[in-house]
Amino acid sequence: MSDAVVTDDRERLIDVRGLEKTFKVGFLERKRVTAVKGVSFDVRRGEIFGFLGPNGAGKTTTIKMLTGLIAPSGGEAFLFGKPVREPTSRTRIGFLPENPYVYPYLTPREFVELSGTLSGMGGKSLRSRTMEVLELLKIAYAADRQVRRLSKGMLQRTGLAAALVSDPEMLILDEPMSGLDPVGRKEVKDLIFAERDRGRTIFFSTHILGDVEAMCDRVAILREGKVVVSGALRSLLRGDVLRTEITLANVSAELEAALVEKGFTVHRRPDLVVFDIEGEGRVGEVLRLVLDAGAQVVEVTPRRETLEDLFLRRAL
Repeated sequence: MSDAVVTDDRERLIDVRGLEKTFKVGFLERKRVTAVKGVSFDVRRGEIFGFLGPNGAGKTTTIKMLTGLIAPSGGEAFLFGKPVREPTSRTRIGFLPENPYVYPYLTPREFVELSGTLSGMGGKSLRSRTMEVLELLKIAYAADRQVRRLSKGMLQRTGLAAALVSDPEMLILDEPMSGLDPVGRKEVKDLIFAERDRGRTIFFSTHILGDVEAMCDRVAILREGKVVVSGALRSLLRGDVLRTEITLANVSAELEAALVEKGFTVHRRPDLVVFDIEGEGRVGEVLRLVLDAGAQVVEVTPRRETLEDLFLRRAL
């Protein structure tokens, strides 16, 4: 998790107030379905903000409203202080959609140059910047290969390069790790940190909770179209030890039976026994018991609340 401190006086680059979106579905009856229900949050300059929620929670719909792809049914949203309905509000952002589509006969070089042209760039500076971002995303070696011959991960890198080509002040990334292998995910995480260190603000949606916990300053969690959790990660996660995991070796059958009798659920692994204690208050008592019985303590691991715990507790 980043050590950056977000103060109240930072500029709000994204400001969402009671945003709503209702769709009409069906051919004959035209049933109304509300996908986003009064969502409110803000993103401050210089932070990495995580936007989370289970499938169908309304994340992508919210992002589409922020980027002008669909119009809100209610509420307000602002980018850099301007209403999202104004096209000029989006001139300082770079956007990566969840499933970037590139015409299959274009090459990464052509697609990124096209994206730069649409942002008002041109000439030698655009060609130079295109190769710079393709090299940054480690796809320059395939710059002139048709997109239809690229893997999903390479296509994702091409989309990220297109989001970066205009040197935007803020990146809006919908599932930026999608389709990437572990090495690619690490490289994109490193890129996000590097861009934040250059002064860029990053807003990204993902379902990979470990990435969010490691990277984000603040988060908003959606459930059924509503924000159920919002704030700084350090204030949201409980600091108390929820459970303590103890790993033992040389455990006799008698000791194992005694642990079970005390109410612990014991798991056997090759040559090891693992069990949990609620909290940490009884750790000393249990360690004296196992040491007196001749067992070897391999590891004692306190477990505090993780973002996954918070997500399961509040978003499902």
